[in-house]
Amino acid sequence: MTRFLNKSSKLKINLSMKRYNFDPDVPSGLMIVHKPEGKTSAQLVATVKKKLNAKKVGHTGTLDPFATGVLICCINQATKLSQFFLEGDKTYEGLLHLGIETDTQDRTGQIVSQRDPTCSHPDIVNVFDKFVGEIEQKPPVFSALKHNGVPLYRLARKGQPVQKPSRKVRIYALQILDISLPFVKFIVRCSSGTYIRTLCADIGQKLTCGGHLKTLCRIESCGYKNSEALTDLEMLDPQTLRAHIVPINKALRHIPKIMVTQSLQNQIQHGGRLFKNHFSQNDLNQGNTLQLITPDNILLAVIRWQDAENECKVIRMLS
Repeated sequence: MTRFLNKSSKLKINLSMKRYNFDPDVPSGLMIVHKPEGKTSAQLVATVKKKLNAKKVGHTGTLDPFATGVLICCINQATKLSQFFLEGDKTYEGLLHLGIETDTQDRTGQIVSQRDPTCSHPDIVNVFDKFVGEIEQKPPVFSALKHNGVPLYRLARKGQPVQKPSRKVRIYALQILDISLPFVKFIVRCSSGTYIRTLCADIGQKLTCGGHLKTLCRIESCGYKNSEALTDLEMLDPQTLRAHIVPINKALRHIPKIMVTQSLQNQIQHGGRLFKNHFSQNDLNQGNTLQLITPDNILLAVIRWQDAENECKVIRMLS
């Protein structure tokens, strides 16, 4: 029959056949997976997408191939929420190797200097304490940050390293778990954009012996812990994966929820302006970023305002 169709008709049939080269019934939400050593974050995303046959899957913060731990994957409409996980706080467990500096600031790089770490335990504790709070960090020259559209690590590998300006990050907590020189095991809770390998290198510099990051595990990201992450994705069937998808209305654990009235829902959906007097003082006290939930328990939007401003901004609409 198709031999009697013109080219335009055949094109429409082909487009129709390709319309669903994914499963349209895959629910939107989050999948919390454990990234093993040696795998890239992109490889895990590709595995999730292939296993689910989903239209869209993305991750919310790259882990280096040698690192392990929590990787949050956003599926379909949940990709609209990725910015909130990228902005969120993270917790890592790491191992600092004192006495050896590398060009990448971690164990994958070339050794550029080597000294015996003669620092005492009190010296190490004192230096660690100095890095708690808001600090300045120079992003490593081996990083995914871009210069004129080119990732820095590509330039560095060509012998053309580019040093980006220092930027402020926040270290909320930095706890030493064990000191067995030349190794220092630690846990750090920090803001987004913090480079743990740079933290290790800077601590080594302060101790005058140098240092680099030996191992790293992200043990928590935006309220999701490594202990609840799926492992061995290749061994899991699609039904098991689907059963572990966190629905969108439960995804943003780290952002307080407010239940809105039907009238306020209508106002938001029609582009109406929002002011602080639309909310109770109890709502306002929960934070500057809030997620608005409809009476039928659907995530409507995420809003944000500054303390000095009366009007809030809808930064993401979901419904």
